[in-house]
This record gives sequence, structure tokens and C-alpha cells, in this order.
Amino acid sequence: MRHGKKVNHLGRTDSHRKAMLANMASSLIKHKRISTTLAKAKALRTYVEPIITKSKNDTTHSRRVVFSYLQDKETVTELFRDVAAKVANRPGGYTRIIKLNNRLGDNAEMALIELVDYNEVYGKEAAAAEKKTTRRSRSKVKKTDTPAEKAEEVKEAPAVTEASDESAPEASTEAKAE
Repeated sequence: MRHGKKVNHLGRTDSHRKAMLANMASSLIKHKRISTTLAKAKALRTYVEPIITKSKNDTTHSRRVVFSYLQDKETVTELFRDVAAKVANRPGGYTRIIKLNNRLGDNAEMALIELVDYNEVYGKEAAAAEKKTTRRSRSKVKKTDTPAEKAEEVKEAPAVTEASDESAPEASTEAKAE
């Protein structure tokens, strides 16, 4: 039974799992999106989101704590300089996992994990959806027209269109016959 065991061990030892997650987190911060298996992506999300939250507070202590997880100076610098500025107003949920097709070799479930604020595709669609509002107005009827005048206009309009419509089919049937 797995009661109370929240960590997915991913079939690795503790040291191997920590090193793998640190490398994947560094790659995610550098490249803004990576493709991996679904289980690793879910494990990486729980690993990297607290690190991104720590990066919002730019102090020496928080930099040292993040470095103890990532073990890469360049990644820590990019995290505190670029990523933290983009996610400053976001209260959480910095990553998105998108399921992909299964891997050909072993049929493993694949997923794309990415930083939410760096995806241009979803950002543009959301912005376009917010800007677009459907406004429909009723057709405006002249209040000066009487019902009798409206009936005369309706009778005259179809007669004009019918005459033009009748001549058009005859011309097209004559062209087909020849």
C-alpha cells in the first residue's frame, strides 16, 4: 500500500532523482519548454514551482537556496533576472503540461512542460478573446413610416428582384444548351 507516500520515485535512487530533476529544471528555465514523459513532467512541476516562487524575492539568501537546488549559476541568474520579472504578478501556476502523442519506441506517455508566461500562442488567443466582444443591435425601424407604406415597399422590392432573377437563369440555361 502507498498510503501517505506522495513522491513519485520514477524508478531511480534518491540522488539520481534529485540530479535529474535539477537538470530538467535548469533546462526548463533556459529553454522555457521541454518535452519529457508525463510522469517526469508532473514530478518536475512540483520541483520547479517552489523554486520560481523563491525567485520572486531577490535576496542573497533566496539565491543561495535556489542554487542549492539547481547547481547552475547561469540558470540561477536567468531565473532571477528574466523569469522572476515575468511571473512577479502571478500567484502560482507557473508551468503548463500539455500531453503529446505516445513515444514510438516504448509507447510512453509524452508531455510538453512549459513556463506559462513565455508561450506566445496562448497569450495571443487569450488577448484576442478578451478584446473581441459581440455586440448586436436590433434593426432600427423608422417611426415615421406607417404600416401601409411598409407593405407597399415589401411588395415592390420582391417584384424587382424576381424580374432580375428570372432573366439570369434563362441566360445560363441558354449558354448550357449551346
